[in-house]
Formats: sequence, structure tokens, C-alpha cells
Amino acid sequence: MISSIHRYATGLAAAGAAMALALSISHAQSRPLPTCDPDNGGLTLPAGFCALVVASDNPTARHLVVAANGDVYVALRGGGQRGGAQVPGGVMALRDKDGDGRLETREHFGSGSVTGIALRNGYLYLAKFNTVERYKMTPGQLQPAGEPEIVVTGLPGVAQHGDKGIAFDGKGSLYVNVGAPSNACQQPDRQPGAKGQDPCALLEKNGGIWKFDENKLGQKQEDGTRLVTGLRQMPGIAWHDDAVYVAMNNRDQMDTFWPDFFKPQDNSERPAESLYRAVQGLNFGWPYCFFDYGQKKFLTNPEYGGDGKSADRCAAFTPPVANFPAHWAPVDLMFYTGTQFPQKYRDGAFIAFHGSWNRVPEQAGYNVTFQPIANGKASGNFEVFAGGFTGKPAPVKAPGEAAARPDGVAQGPDGSLYISEDVTGKMWRVIYRGR
Repeated sequence: MISSIHRYATGLAAAGAAMALALSISHAQSRPLPTCDPDNGGLTLPAGFCALVVASDNPTARHLVVAANGDVYVALRGGGQRGGAQVPGGVMALRDKDGDGRLETREHFGSGSVTGIALRNGYLYLAKFNTVERYKMTPGQLQPAGEPEIVVTGLPGVAQHGDKGIAFDGKGSLYVNVGAPSNACQQPDRQPGAKGQDPCALLEKNGGIWKFDENKLGQKQEDGTRLVTGLRQMPGIAWHDDAVYVAMNNRDQMDTFWPDFFKPQDNSERPAESLYRAVQGLNFGWPYCFFDYGQKKFLTNPEYGGDGKSADRCAAFTPPVANFPAHWAPVDLMFYTGTQFPQKYRDGAFIAFHGSWNRVPEQAGYNVTFQPIANGKASGNFEVFAGGFTGKPAPVKAPGEAAARPDGVAQGPDGSLYISEDVTGKMWRVIYRGR
């Protein structure tokens, strides 16, 4: 009898929680659009769009995700010092409690440096340097009450290119990028004239996308499957159109290490940042080749005998879906599935570019770019969707001059676009008001 009463009470509690969540979601989606800032929070946007700053003071923000009820979860970089204080990492949970569009309620939980973040089947998934973890979420509560479960452990990951992004295919699989801790697999790394390892031993456990079971705990890298290889660093990862898409940061310092073949302008303009469509077994060429932005083709890297003209190592590699200027540094990627924006944005990719650090004579990037995609291919030219992050009309000579550097993009339940940045920690919500 007691057992029956307990089951009945538990069922009522679950039903009540589900009803509360449904009401919360419905309320979030039915709220009127908030008023944008007069200056769009400093952003420049296409005609018909406006923006407001919905939160600030998350200066180590990485990726972010928006729940169905409008709560926002921001991954935070951890480790080291900032402003004389230890950087804690973990997650910042934010809520608009009074309905004015601003996220005034803040709760912090977790620790360690986090980049990838996603909500999936009642869990909040976090990707760290060496692990993928998940918290069980309780409907109506802003933060989880329990400790995280370890989904994947023991992943390679160090300071250079250790950040992990995550994506889900909706079929039970989880995808994780494992960046390569190297510029072009030189030995030693980043030294003038150093040749590349041939074959590159790093590719055994780095430089690719790994696939895991999203519901199995305690997995190690060898329990997963390598989906693709030949990628340098690619925390911008998303599932779309039955494939994983990844935005890769290309190689650096061509002119510094190989001045006989490459000049500063070559380094500043030639190694494209690329968007790849990843399906099982493909190889995208790193470290043997780089994709030349101007010539729109693979060329052999100088570490493997290239002179800036030859392509003898590159015939077997799969070319990108789309390309972007050198050193813009893509760090997050999402595909737009909402209806709040005009139809032209449907199923296209929004990419957060963190901005360059070693271009000359000026830096570039620092924007959110839109790339139209159809049938697995680029269906038009990219366009800078959101600019103004640097806070100055003049060119940026050094990355430290930028007032803001985009780090995350996410879609809200109503189709708004959320953007995070990691200099002062602002977060914007971009809305379409019509022309």
C-alpha cells in the first residue's frame, strides 16, 4: 500500500514538474520582444535587425546555450588569474525573472575550463579539455542540484588547441573535436625550418572528430569512433543535414618559419579558415596541406616540402564547403532553424569569429558571419552579420585593442540570436523587427 502511494505521489510530482516546464516554455515563447538598445549595444547589424545587451560581466565566456524557457547557460574558461583573482571556470546560469528581456538572475556552478555546452534530453552537457560531463537538470530550477556524471574521460587536451566543442545527431551519438597541439606537426613545434613529422603521429589521437554514445558513462577515447581526421583546431562544431559541420582554425606563422617561400602578406591572407562537412572516413588535409584562400585549392605545407605553389601531397583530401579570410579564428558554429529571422537565414550557418592575433599590418575578424548553406554546400557568399565588436572605426593593430571578441552563438526559443564575448563578458540578443 505504501509503495503504491509512493509511486502515485512520485507520478504526480513528475507530472507537476512537466506541466510547470511546459507552462514556463509557453510563457517564454509568448513574451513580447524586448526593447532593443538605442545603439544596438554597439553592434552593427543588417537592416531590420536590432540588439540589446542582456547580460554583462562574464569575461571568460565561451559557448552558450539557451533553454526552452529562456534560461541561458554560459561556459566559462577556467584557470589562471584575471584582475588579481583566480578564474573559476564552470558555468554561469542566467534567467530573466522579471520579463524585461535582461538576464538579471545569476547563479554559478561547476569548475574547470569549459567550452562546449549543450542541453539534451534533460541533461546539461559540458566539454572540458579532457572530459565530457553532464548534469541532470530539474524542470523549473535554474541550476542542477547534484554532481556531474562523466560521459567521456581521458581525452587528449592541453593549453594549445585543447578546447572541446560538442554536437549531437539526435540519434544517440555525441561528437567531440580533439584538436592537435601543434601548428603543423613540426618537430620541434613552431621553430624556423623545422620539418613536419611524416607521418604525423599526432593524428592517432588528435586532429579529428570522435563519436561517442551520448548515454553511456565512463567512456574513453578508444571506446569511441574517429569520424574524420586532418583537422587542426575546431571547437566550432554542429550537427546539420545528417552530418557534422566543423569550422577550422588554419595554420599560423608561414612567413616567420619559412621566409624563403612566404612573406608577411602571404601569412596574413592565404591560409583560409574553412567550414567542412564531416562524414565517416574523410580526411581534410592537416598537417600536410593548407587551403589557399585566394587560389581556392589545397597547397602543400612548407613543413612537408611545399614552396607556396606545389600541391603534390593534397590530391586525396576533401575540400571545404566554404572558406573565410585567414586568421579570423572561428570558435563557435550554429545552424539557424527558427522563424523569427527572414527566410534567407533558414538552415544557414552563423559562425563566431574570435579575431586574429598575428596578421600584419592590421588584425581582422572579430565578428559573427552568416554563411548560406543548401544541400551540403555553400549556396551563396558569406556576409558579416554582426560587427562593431572592436569598439573602434580604425583598424585593430593588436588583439588587445578590441573592446569585445565573439566567442559563442546560440538560438533562443523564439528564434532570437544570442552572442557571447570574452573581453568584458557582454551578451547580446539579436532580434528581427522588420524593415
